[in-house]
Amino acid sequence: MSNSIKIVLTALIVAVVVGSLGFAAGYVGRGLVTRAAPAEVPTPIVEVVVATPTPSLPAASAEPPTEPEAAPSEAPAAAEPTPEGELRQAFSLFWEAWDRVEEQYYGEVPSNEEIVNGAIQGALGTLGDPYTGFVDATAAAIEAQDQTGSYGGIGAYVSLEGGYVQIVGIIKGTPAESAELRKGDYILEADGTVLEGMSIYQAITYIRGPAGSNVHLKILREGGEAFEIDIVRAQVEIVPITYEMRSDGIAYIQLSDFSTSSPSALVAAAIEELVAEQPTGLILDLRANPGGYLNEAILTAGLFLPVDSLVVTERWRDGSEERLTTPYEPVAPDIPMVVLVDAGSASASEIVAGALQDYRRATLIGETTFGKGSVSLVNDLSDGSQIWVTTARWFTPKERAIHGTGLEPDIEVVFTQEDLDAGVDPQLARAVDYLLTGK
Repeated sequence: MSNSIKIVLTALIVAVVVGSLGFAAGYVGRGLVTRAAPAEVPTPIVEVVVATPTPSLPAASAEPPTEPEAAPSEAPAAAEPTPEGELRQAFSLFWEAWDRVEEQYYGEVPSNEEIVNGAIQGALGTLGDPYTGFVDATAAAIEAQDQTGSYGGIGAYVSLEGGYVQIVGIIKGTPAESAELRKGDYILEADGTVLEGMSIYQAITYIRGPAGSNVHLKILREGGEAFEIDIVRAQVEIVPITYEMRSDGIAYIQLSDFSTSSPSALVAAAIEELVAEQPTGLILDLRANPGGYLNEAILTAGLFLPVDSLVVTERWRDGSEERLTTPYEPVAPDIPMVVLVDAGSASASEIVAGALQDYRRATLIGETTFGKGSVSLVNDLSDGSQIWVTTARWFTPKERAIHGTGLEPDIEVVFTQEDLDAGVDPQLARAVDYLLTGK
């Protein structure tokens, strides 16, 4: 491998390990993240050694020296090694190993880009944090596409479960629904590529594609054998909100994510329209809602809580914290309320549900939520790729830490596959019954 590519890769690795300070944070992203300003790739430090000519010694003389000899000076202390220098030295073993690969490997050696990406992924993998990772430029473009509310794909919400891609929700009227894929199914392969061990965004790049194109999936369903299926992708439109006034007098609002089209403003407009019809109660459905903008979660919670109410506390590893409160007067402070949640309710949706539960403003009905209680900083890199770094944990107003455990509902109701097949929704039915009877 050339010295130039070694310098570039070493510089990138140093940037990953020690170059993530000083980013300007803002609230953005999917799954509760903050975004940093693009990081400059550090200029490689090259040590230059200039040889100093050795002075010639005077010829021997019988005459004693006329001036006293100066006392020998102490040798200068060795400079303390810098963290960057130590890292570069440690990576000499990497180059030693990779040189052997280039010399001896029978197959085709990956491109420089693939080597760089793989090295970054491997370095971040040593942290053991599934929410800190490298997103290549292709996958980062998919993340950006999500914000537009439209993409080419099969129409399924997915997450990682034990290193496997699992479906956590199906969008109505999409190819995934037509193919009878189910919540809880595992997608093992896409077009022959094994997805196990990939990041969620890497896996998505294999599942998504242009509308009208075909994708061959290998699916594992609980209690059964793996099977394969061909699905024709379509243009999937994400509708962030649906709402209605039910015939039983209950107002119903379903919010699918916190990432598109100013969801808090959409919810506020829906509430104003529904409240004009004097509903008996309100159901906010956050099932299969994967999260999104943190500030949208704060604003949505603020639609139901008094102004200046604490919604969430962000806490960093040094103990510093930021307490985020509702900025405006609520639009629905009194109406009896239920929030529907399930295992697909994550991050920003858990912030809203957790705050409303802590203040007893709403009753949670459904199943335990996903448990994403960390904040990720998204660093945009120069080639369009990204580094996601876990920077903080968040806590509910009552200091509950739900990371890895989730929120437990006040009333647990399981939604089974049999219920889905029968076209019934026991969680929604229980919410209606609770609002009508108070128990």
